[in-house]
Amino acid sequence: MCLAVPARVEEILGDSQARVRLGGVLQEVSTVLVGDLRKGDFVIVHVGFALSRLDPAEAQKTLALMREAAGFEGGEDVRSQIS
Repeated sequence: MCLAVPARVEEILGDSQARVRLGGVLQEVSTVLVGDLRKGDFVIVHVGFALSRLDPAEAQKTLALMREAAGFEGGEDVRSQIS
């Protein structure tokens, strides 16, 4: 099964690349499919590609549901990724 997940853009690297935060992990992804992004934007990421931009409120809901589904206890507050 494949899963696309919300990620916050932490840095624009150039050459259609950005560094995003997936939970506590930073990962470089291609932004060629999304176009112009800015630090703080949320994107849906799948296999190293940002597929689309995502509304911050929708990203928060999705991340919270993923944490709930995983039975996650404690750790980083989802809201801290949006501020």
